[in-house]
Parts: sequence; structure tokens; C-alpha cells
Amino acid sequence: MKLFVGLGNPGAKYAHNRHNIGFMALDRIAEDHQFTPWRSKFQGQICDGTLAGQKVLLLKPATFMNLSGQSVGAAVRFHKIPLDQVTVFHDELDLAPGKLRLKQSGGHAGHNGLRSIHAHLGADYRRVRLGIGHPGHKDAVAGFVLRDFAKVDQNWLAAMLTGIGNGAKHLVAGDGEKFMNAVALQTAPPRSSKTTKAAAQKSPEPAAAPADRAPAPSPLQKLLDKFK
Repeated sequence: MKLFVGLGNPGAKYAHNRHNIGFMALDRIAEDHQFTPWRSKFQGQICDGTLAGQKVLLLKPATFMNLSGQSVGAAVRFHKIPLDQVTVFHDELDLAPGKLRLKQSGGHAGHNGLRSIHAHLGADYRRVRLGIGHPGHKDAVAGFVLRDFAKVDQNWLAAMLTGIGNGAKHLVAGDGEKFMNAVALQTAPPRSSKTTKAAAQKSPEPAAAPADRAPAPSPLQKLLDKFK
């Protein structure tokens, strides 16, 4: 069994916060792949389904971010899931909005949800780092992550979540590159070949019209020219 964990805070108040992008990612996977309805277990909300022929459990801890490890630890111990089969989706300040990176093990970089998981399980799990950008100063971080995504964020956010839903089967199959490509196709789609071809074959600018010829001299002008 694979375990996908999305980090966030429970309740409608936090549902659209930047800090809850991990919850949003799991909601999209569950919706796109017809997982079971969400239900309460392991101090969180869980649902399950099949991806790439493998059983996958989705978990959204309801312990609030700082205690996420309690919920994740309970699920891991109950199902005896090896840590290398656990993937955590979380917000990442150090990535630009819409950027996504995979990481296997490593430090928690001050993220309170990861810090809690480290304390309960150690560091040997995989992370999907979901870029939300940085407010510019560390003193502004708490307010930034606990505010809703702005209107200007909606396009890249929707594209990223679509890519995650499309690529989830590759993540389960262990093909991180294909997963990343599925997201990139949504967040940074290639230019249309038709558009590129049309631009290359643009009609040349029309040639400049030749200068008008001087008018033929009149008979009077011819006569005057003889006496010059």
C-alpha cells in the first residue's frame, strides 16, 4: 500500500489558505480517480483507491499542521507502511508559485508539518514540494501562508492541481520524471506547433512602391530650357 499525505489545517476557515495546498492536491487526486468518500480515521480524513494497479490511501491530518506527525504516524503504524512508500504533499516557500519538485528524505527546512512528521517517523519519506512563493521577509511568513490564495494565483493553482491529478499514477508507479512532466504540461505547456509554424511563415512585408516618375516637361518648359 502507498500512503499519500496532504498537509494543511482542518476546517472551512483554512480551506483556501496557501498552507492548505497539500489538502487541495489530495482532494484533486481523489476526485479525478474516483476514490472512496472521505471518512474519519487516524486523527484525520482518509479515502482510498487504486492507481497504476496499486492500493493508495490518502490522508489529510486533522490535528492542525504542527501536530501532523500524530496522524501520519498512526496510519503508518496501523498499515505497517514502509517510509519509502509514504509521500507528503506540502506548501514550499522556497519555490516560485506553480513550481513543483520531488525530494526523497532530507531536512524539514523549518516547515512545522514536516518537523512533526520527522519527530514521529524520521526523515525517510518522499515529499512533493508545491511552490507558493515567499512574501519577501521571514516575519511575514506566518500571515502569508495563513491567507487565502489571491485572485492572481488562481490560474497557476488550477493548472498545478490538474497536473497532479493527471500525473498521480506515475508517482505511484515510481516514475517521478513522468509525474513532473504531467504537471509541467499544465503549468508551462509547450507552444503550439501550428502557432510556431504560422509565425515562421508570416507573409513578408510588401515591397515599397517605386518612387513616382517626374512628369514630362510641357512645350513651354521645353522652349524655356533652350534659352538657359
